[in-house]
Amino acid sequence: MLEELFNLVKENAKEPIVDSDDIPNDQNDAVVAEATNTVASGLRNMVAGGGLQNIISMFTGGGQQQGPESKSGLMSNPIVSMMIGHFAGKLMSKYNIGGQQANNVSSNLIPQVISGLISKTNDPGNNGFSLEGLLNSITGGKVNEVAQNSGGGFDIGSLISQFTGGGQQNAGGGGGGLMDIVSQFTQGAQQQQQKNGGGGLMDLIQGFLKK
Repeated sequence: MLEELFNLVKENAKEPIVDSDDIPNDQNDAVVAEATNTVASGLRNMVAGGGLQNIISMFTGGGQQQGPESKSGLMSNPIVSMMIGHFAGKLMSKYNIGGQQANNVSSNLIPQVISGLISKTNDPGNNGFSLEGLLNSITGGKVNEVAQNSGGGFDIGSLISQFTGGGQQNAGGGGGGLMDIVSQFTQGAQQQQQKNGGGGLMDLIQGFLKK
């Protein structure tokens, strides 16, 4: 799923990065990798902080909105705002890009990528993207683990229905209910944070540049 995200960032990078006079051409690939890391780390960190419901809400709610209004709506989403600020900071500190220019690049690229990610994960015909695959990537396979432990009585649809009040609170098996599932996802994301703590996630992303 990480490589699919990297390719999605590349697809959206032409105007804000490749055609930008503020970013030297020899740094385009590095900036694309940085943007990918920002999105992947931002989603993982949100789940690690107990914000699984916020992620699901953004993807299931935002996925119903297509077109420019979804991008403008994402600009005010706190998760997306956090990513925009983080990426702009990286552009300034690592690539010596001015504050206004960095904010412009980040504000153009990050919501566009998130909008595309939401659209693709909500497209049943797109096998490369799914909310299940995204959450598995963030949490180190916790979606599969919870499904196995529940004897097959759990899937992403049942999790979404619980958050929206449409499912039974103990759906998913084990008697732990929704909070237990959230806890497992949170712990999985925290473990991924520790595992990728020394730049491991960025190392993986930079590996895609060599393909």
